[in-house]
Amino acid sequence: MVEKAASGHPGGAMGGADFIHILYSEFLNFDPDDAAWPFRDRFFLDPGHMSAMLYSQLTLCGFLQMDDLKSFRQWHSATAGHPEVNFKIGIENTSGPLGLGHAFGAGAAIAERFLATRFGEWMQHHTYIYISDGGIQEEISQGVGRIAGYLGLGNIIMFYDANDVQLSTKVGEVTSEDTKMKYESWHWHVIEIDGNDENQIRAAIKTCQAQTDKPSLIIGRTIMGKGAVKADGSSHEGEVETHGKPLGKSKASYPETIKNLGGDPENPFVIFPEVAAYYAEILNEKRKSVAAKRVLFSEWQTAHPEKARLLDQYLSGELPKLNLASVQLAENDATRNASSKVLGYLAENVGNMIVSSADLSNSDMTDGFLKKSKAFTHHDFSGAFLQAGVSELTMAALCTGMALHGGVIPVCATFFAFSDYMKPVLRVAALMEQPVKFIWTHDAFRVGEDGPTHQPIEQEAQLRLLEKLKNHSGKASFVAWRPADSAETVSAWEVMLNTTDRPSGIILSRQNIKDIPDANGNRLATSSQLSKGAYTVYETSDDADIILLANGSEVATLIEAAPVLEQKHKLRVRVVSVPSEGVFRAQDKHYQHSILPKDVPVFGLTAGLPVTLEGLIRDNGCVFGLSHFGYSAPYPVLDVKFGFTAENVVNQVIELLKTV
Repeated sequence: MVEKAASGHPGGAMGGADFIHILYSEFLNFDPDDAAWPFRDRFFLDPGHMSAMLYSQLTLCGFLQMDDLKSFRQWHSATAGHPEVNFKIGIENTSGPLGLGHAFGAGAAIAERFLATRFGEWMQHHTYIYISDGGIQEEISQGVGRIAGYLGLGNIIMFYDANDVQLSTKVGEVTSEDTKMKYESWHWHVIEIDGNDENQIRAAIKTCQAQTDKPSLIIGRTIMGKGAVKADGSSHEGEVETHGKPLGKSKASYPETIKNLGGDPENPFVIFPEVAAYYAEILNEKRKSVAAKRVLFSEWQTAHPEKARLLDQYLSGELPKLNLASVQLAENDATRNASSKVLGYLAENVGNMIVSSADLSNSDMTDGFLKKSKAFTHHDFSGAFLQAGVSELTMAALCTGMALHGGVIPVCATFFAFSDYMKPVLRVAALMEQPVKFIWTHDAFRVGEDGPTHQPIEQEAQLRLLEKLKNHSGKASFVAWRPADSAETVSAWEVMLNTTDRPSGIILSRQNIKDIPDANGNRLATSSQLSKGAYTVYETSDDADIILLANGSEVATLIEAAPVLEQKHKLRVRVVSVPSEGVFRAQDKHYQHSILPKDVPVFGLTAGLPVTLEGLIRDNGCVFGLSHFGYSAPYPVLDVKFGFTAENVVNQVIELLKTV
C-alpha cells in the first residue's frame, strides 16, 4: 500500500500487525455482514498514520477489497491516508491528531456503561483501543487516563504499541517516564508483554477481559518496521526512517523486505490461500456468535417491550415529544440561566442525554440538569452527568466518543474563553459530522472583573469559521448560536436538539439581558424565526433607512438605541438578530435580501472582533467591535469604556450615514 502510494507510514503497521490480527480473529466481536451492528465490540485506532495496518485487517475481514488497498491515499478512496469514520466498513473513528482517538474510545466506553446500566448487561461489549508513543505523550492522555481510571471503565482494553520509535527521534530522546506506574497511579490494570509474541498477546487480552473492575493497558514492546531488511539482507528494523516514509525511500529494500516476509514483490497484493481459508472459518464462527446474540436480543425485546421501544428510540437518534414552551423563564435573565432551565426540563424528559462540565457546573449552569440527575461515580452510571474536572479538551473528546458510539445525546460545557482548549476536537467532530452539543457561557468582555484572560474577544470569529467550512456532506460543518435573550435561548436549544448531522454550540451570557420586546405579545413564538439564522426583531416601517445588526447581548443595546434614532433623528430603523450567520447564509437569496435589503445601510455591533459580522456588511455599512483584549472592571464600566451603549450606537450610526 504505502509503496504503491509512494506515501505513508509503513513501520508502525508492520510492528503492530501481530496484535491486530490476534485481536480481530480471536477476540473482537463483530458482525461480518453488518459492521454497524450496535452491540459490537469497538476498535478505536489512535495513531491514524498506522492506517495501513487497519485497512489490511479490514480486508481480511471482508469489509474492504483488494482494489481499496491498491488505491490507498488516492482521490475518493475508502482508504484515506488517515482513517475516516465509516461504520459500514468497520472504521469507528477518524484519527489523525494523536491522542484524540483513544479519548473517543473512552467516551464510547462511557456510553456503553450508561446504556448497559439502563437496559442490562446482555448488551455489554468491550472497547479496544490502539495507542502509540505519540498518543501517550499528548497531554490529553492525562485527562483520559484519570477519568477512565476514576470511573473504573473495565470495558476498556488499550494496547500501547511501545516500539520506542517516533517520527523524527527515538522515544528515549524525549521522555524517560515510567508509563506503567503512571497508569497504575490512575487505577488502571497494566500488563507488559512482547507485543510481537502471539501467545503473550493472546494471554494478555484474556487476562484483561477478566479484569472488569478497572481499565486495562497492555504495554506491548513491538518492533518498528518488523521484517524490514536492506538490499544485502541485513536487518533494518527499529529505525526512525521507517516510521514515516515508504521503504523504497529509506535505506531498506522494499523487494527484499517483501521476500523476507514470504511475499512476491512483483505481486504484493495477495491474501495467501491458507490465510483466506483461516479467515473464512473465523468469520463464520463470528456469524454464529452474532446470531446467538441476536436471539438473546430478540428474547429480551419480547420480555421487555417498553424498554425495547425505548432502546430503539435511543439507537435511532429519535427524540421524544418535547414541549420547550412549557419551560418557565424569568424576565430579563442571563441566557445561561435560561439554558439551565431548559437543561432541567431535558433532564426529566430526554432519558439518553449525558451532560458534562469542566468543573463549572455551578457557573455554566449545567447544574440545572445535574439537580435533576446525578454525576457518574466509580462503577455507577445510573446518573447522566460527567464531572470531567478541569479538562476541556478531554471532555470534548469524550463527548464526541459518546456520539460515535451512538444511543446517547452528549452535551458538554465550559466558559467560552476556554473553547480554545477544545478547538482540535471541534474540528474533528465537525469532520466526522457528530452531533455533540456544546455550551459556552461567559460570552464576552462582560465577564467583567475576571479580566482579559476570561473575556472572549476573538473566540466567536474563530467559531464562525467552522460555519463557513463545509463538511464532506456539503453542509456547514458546525452551527453556532448566540441568542439575544431567554426566548432565543429556548429556540436555539430546540434547533440544536434537532441538529443530528453535525456538532452545534450555544454561546451564553453571564450577565442579565433585557428581553427583546415583541409586538405580538408572544416572544417565544417569534423567536422561533431564529431557525433561519437571522430575523427582524424590531421595525416600525417596512422601508428602513438603517438596519442595526447584532447577536447576543448586543441586540438589546440596539433595541435601546432604535427609538432615539427614530424620534430624535427621524430615521426608520430595523433591528435584526443574527444568532447564526452560517444558518442565515444557507437560506435562499430571497429570504436573505428580505432581511438585509441591498440598498439599505447596515450597522453591526459585536462584542467580539469586527470580522465576526463583517461578512454581513456591505460597502454601505460598518461594524463596531473590539480590536483589543479586554480589561478587568465591572461590566457596566466596560460597556461605557468600550462604547457598547445606546448613546454610542446612535453616534456611530449618524456618522455612518454621513458617508453613504
